[in-house]
Amino acid sequence: MSREDDEDGTTVTRFAPSPTGDLHLGHAYSALFAEAQARAVGGRFLVRIEDIDRGRCRPEFETAILDDLAWLGLRWEQPVRRQSDHMDDYTEALSRLEDLGVLYPCFCTRKDIAAEIAAAGQAPHGPDGPLYPGTCRRLSAGERQDRVGRGESHARRLDMDKAMALTRGLDWVDRDRGTVFADPARFGDVVLARKDVPTSYHLAVTLDDHFPGITLVTRGEDLFEATHVHRLLQALLGLDVPEYRHRPLLRGADGKRFAKRDRSLTLRALRESGLTAEEVRRRASPAYSE
Repeated sequence: MSREDDEDGTTVTRFAPSPTGDLHLGHAYSALFAEAQARAVGGRFLVRIEDIDRGRCRPEFETAILDDLAWLGLRWEQPVRRQSDHMDDYTEALSRLEDLGVLYPCFCTRKDIAAEIAAAGQAPHGPDGPLYPGTCRRLSAGERQDRVGRGESHARRLDMDKAMALTRGLDWVDRDRGTVFADPARFGDVVLARKDVPTSYHLAVTLDDHFPGITLVTRGEDLFEATHVHRLLQALLGLDVPEYRHRPLLRGADGKRFAKRDRSLTLRALRESGLTAEEVRRRASPAYSE
């Protein structure tokens, strides 16, 4: 799949917030970290708005996010990429995965899945919790076609066994951990298109890092495990593989990671309290200073 290649080999990083609330100190840390990685080598820094969650994303939050980033002194290339503007990219990728025979429709509700897991007594666990038990994977092609034809609501899942059979020996480079060998099978049959939107986090971010030519993905260590799935999708779709750097999470004095519910630590609240941009940068900087 074609992308906007960076012909001179420049490092390209990105900061990719979701417009579901105001930015907090943890976001400031993430954005400053990504910008610093590019700036240190004369590279490029991009901003992406991850707005596929139609129920929670708000345009006013996007406006506030960009205003906060500018106030911090960050500068990024235009235009800002918004996931909601690129649904065709995700639909095309799903079509290619369908052609490979590695997708299937899943009609299960969360209640259905929980009931089957409970009936089984126990279920294998992956990084995100209990693995999907494979209920709809076992449906015949005819039954799948009939239920889709009747308009039944469904997600689309990756048939992990079939996907793994098409790929071998996948790895990626993390700048802090070295070469990491991919083991996406422990995630089971992940959702690649939700019932309410034709994509998912795993599919969208993998494509969104490919098309603008991101060469270094910087993100929190809580997303390290997800890279196993993203590396598999890169292989299946013929995408370029960036380097990664998974930074430690910024935490408060109580040891808990910052979250959007910590309203007193949002950049908006800190600005209104009279702190300068430089003071906020210092508050966010101890964990990422090198």
